[in-house]
Amino acid sequence: MTVAQEILKQVNAPHGFDGMALLYSKEQRIPGSTQYHIRRYAAQDSWTAEDTGMFVYHYNASTPKDNYLELRFCISGNRYCDNKLCGTCNQIPTTDCSGPLRTIDVFSFHFTSTFLHQFVHHVKLDNKKDDLLAFKYPENFSKTFQLSLKKRATLDALLNHSYTGSLENIFVNAKVHELLVYSLEHVVEEKDAVFSCKFLADERGTESIYQAREFLLQHIGDPITIKELSRKVAMNECYLKKGFKEVFGTTIFDFYQQQRMEHAKYLLYEKALSVTDVSALLGYSSISHFSAAFKKHTGLKPCELLN
Repeated sequence: MTVAQEILKQVNAPHGFDGMALLYSKEQRIPGSTQYHIRRYAAQDSWTAEDTGMFVYHYNASTPKDNYLELRFCISGNRYCDNKLCGTCNQIPTTDCSGPLRTIDVFSFHFTSTFLHQFVHHVKLDNKKDDLLAFKYPENFSKTFQLSLKKRATLDALLNHSYTGSLENIFVNAKVHELLVYSLEHVVEEKDAVFSCKFLADERGTESIYQAREFLLQHIGDPITIKELSRKVAMNECYLKKGFKEVFGTTIFDFYQQQRMEHAKYLLYEKALSVTDVSALLGYSSISHFSAAFKKHTGLKPCELLN
């Protein structure tokens, strides 16, 4: 077993590993949402390991509410400085600064069966990825894998973005779901997916799909039609719908609604906003419409997340 895998096994340990200093820690514990923890440790000089991922599937037929998926990642080679003004500098270390520290970055993302139910309750289960999300596969297992460039890029984005507050929450939620899609592809198919839509082979095509997602995230409170979105990214409406499903594993509508509801949880639980305020911020015409949508997508009433 590699050192990276050993760390991944102990990813929930509260202290540094083998004397490594904890430099940074961020977590989310919002009820009904993805639970995650990101930790950055100062790497020891002797550290050598490949970037590693782990997919954990926990199934218990007698207590289905305890079923969960967990993603764990360990990456190395990044640099960290707690001074945001100079964290990306390339200056030679001085007597007042030893320079950015080389890090070991450890991530864990926990998805409960209740949370994942929203993705499968209204679709026909026709492949192993669906079976895993719906917990129809009857055996526990875990699998380690090396990280592809797109998984590594997503993890790096979680560490190096400049968003704060509500925008950070929206951005992180989208990236976490991206990792879930990529990891399911890897576990089931033993390789990263190859796009079946021919127009996605063109870099311009995939760029338009990502632009569409970014536009949705940046306008989470401004409902938009698919026709309007297709004009924004200069892509045929039919191509946009097919390409979005191909790249992100979900429809535009389901992605947008899911991101809105995740952000609503954050605003209710972390920011302690009222149901009325959250409903207005997300562009709903009435509290009842918002409450119904929230219940449908999360299984919770908005008032259940109020502190």
